[in-house]
Amino acid sequence: MLGKKLVTAQKRGETRALCLGLGMVACSMMMYFFIGITIVPFYTNSVWTTETVCKVLKANIKDKAFCPNSKGSEDEEIFPYPCLQVWVNLTASGQEVMLYQTEDTLERNPKCSYVPEKLENSKEVKARIETIASNFKKYQTFPCYYDPGGRQTNVILSRLYPSKGLLFAFLWPTLMFTGGCLIIVLVKISQYVSVLYAWQ
Repeated sequence: MLGKKLVTAQKRGETRALCLGLGMVACSMMMYFFIGITIVPFYTNSVWTTETVCKVLKANIKDKAFCPNSKGSEDEEIFPYPCLQVWVNLTASGQEVMLYQTEDTLERNPKCSYVPEKLENSKEVKARIETIASNFKKYQTFPCYYDPGGRQTNVILSRLYPSKGLLFAFLWPTLMFTGGCLIIVLVKISQYVSVLYAWQ
């Protein structure tokens, strides 16, 4: 009687462990799919792939520009902000080009190097942009990214999804997939050993 209870409990434990392993594999596959349709296209479509050194030529704050509150929405509330324009000397080619914060900055407003997020306090936005401008004037040389193919003549300060960020995004689903497969393999080995022992 006790032996039957132990066997039943063992089978229940194996079933739960097998379900856990299968669930981890399924979740990891869903995460792979989500990353593949969201992050990977942004990474592969970015033309600013080569890192070089940029030297600031001028950083000016122009008249106020207007930024949409939410990109792609029909009812776009726009708010004014000071337009920061940063021009740099591209070391790779010696050209004078405009610097943008990221790829998204160029799409949102090609006239400004920095586009702030929606903030209710306009003074805070102005203070932040002035701080950024003073930092550019203080730190004249810094790494930046440019398009080696020449399709984009401007440069960006940082990529939205660099190579390290992409690898980090794939790290967690890979660990989950490996753990799930390991659990499934261990359960199958346990079942095989149990059957082999019972047959002997």
